[in-house]
Amino acid sequence: MSRSRDEEFIVKIFTSGSFLDDGEIPPGTRKEILLRIGENPNVKKVIAETRPEYITSEKLSEAESALGKKFEVAVGLETSSDMIRKDCINKGFSFNDFIMASEVARLEGVSVKVYLLLKPIFLSESTAIDDIIHSISDAAPYAETISINLCNVQKGTLVDQMFESGDYRPPWLWSAIEVLKKGKEFNPEITIISDPVGAGSARGPHNCGKCDKDAAEAIKIFSLTQDAGVFKDLDCECRELWKKALQLEEYTFGSPVIR
Repeated sequence: MSRSRDEEFIVKIFTSGSFLDDGEIPPGTRKEILLRIGENPNVKKVIAETRPEYITSEKLSEAESALGKKFEVAVGLETSSDMIRKDCINKGFSFNDFIMASEVARLEGVSVKVYLLLKPIFLSESTAIDDIIHSISDAAPYAETISINLCNVQKGTLVDQMFESGDYRPPWLWSAIEVLKKGKEFNPEITIISDPVGAGSARGPHNCGKCDKDAAEAIKIFSLTQDAGVFKDLDCECRELWKKALQLEEYTFGSPVIR
């Protein structure tokens, strides 16, 4: 898609790591990157991915000074539950670490974006839904935007092994919709978004196949409008199947009853 010369846009620096980690991005390199981005008058904000332990007053101040524009840090919190983050995801930091980092960012005038992960391994569908709904409310006081990532299956991972053995199913799109509806209902002031990557594929978030396209499109529209009314008329016969799966998985210790 072409962009007008006068059109403002946001630059996202996602390294699958930490942009503020000196061991990953040397300070001089980081400064040069931000200086060059800052020279573009159409850039209105820069979002950089980082772990909470690298969010310090000194680094944020240096980044803002070099950039001269709005700066936002994006943190892969995944969940507000320390137990789930440790045992199911293995992130290596606590919810309190995130809180302290967000408070440092707020003092420096830097906004915070949070990523949450719907349905990591070892959780039943209903437990995963409840976890993210609670996590949205827990993280909302410390962030401006919350993005819900829907777990998908990547080759060579433990998730892949469990998927191939029938012990894991990516989340239903109905589950994502439930999370977005409830999350917005309980936290109307927060921006909640989701991009259902791989929606409709066996290794990505999916329903029955018939309604996957419509469900994914509704999620994208909600992310743009923040209007949960987009889900009102969305329905399919598999929705009842999803509800039954939520109940039955509580008796199978989280193992999927429907692939």
